[in-house]
Amino acid sequence: MEQKTMHQMQQEVDSYIGQFKEGYFPPMELLARLTEELGELSREVQHLYGMKKKKSTETEKAIEEELGDFLFVLICFANAQNINMQQALDRVMEKFNTRDKDRWTKKEELQ
Repeated sequence: MEQKTMHQMQQEVDSYIGQFKEGYFPPMELLARLTEELGELSREVQHLYGMKKKKSTETEKAIEEELGDFLFVLICFANAQNINMQQALDRVMEKFNTRDKDRWTKKEELQ
């Protein structure tokens, strides 16, 4: 499977949403949906790695599926706000590589 760029992912989501007359949800609705998806992801992580296991009546879902749902809604939010996710990530990485460059112990420092 070919790897997609962030730009391609944003375009794919935009094409999908563009089919519908309703378009993107308003910001507060998207934020609520993002929070809901994060909760579902959290539930799966808790089920696999935490102390609170699922009930026998709860359906099994994969972390990958929940991450995909979260990413979809996150891209919807970015697109609705005209935010280029690649630029947003580049800015964050610049911050981590400058301001926070000495915050964590690098692997080569451990030897």
